[in-house]
Amino acid sequence: MTLEQEKDDLKAKLIEIGYFKTPDGKQLYELTYEELEKIYNQQKGATTNATNS
Repeated sequence: MTLEQEKDDLKAKLIEIGYFKTPDGKQLYELTYEELEKIYNQQKGATTNATNS
């Protein structure tokens, strides 16, 4: 998978869990792969923790 495909995959996963914009108003397409990955891991952890509570 190319980097762009990986970014698209992360954006799709974030959208699936209801994440559309960063707190400072940036759209997902404006973010780097590293930023998307960090946000996804944070959100995934938050979603998992909320489900397990």
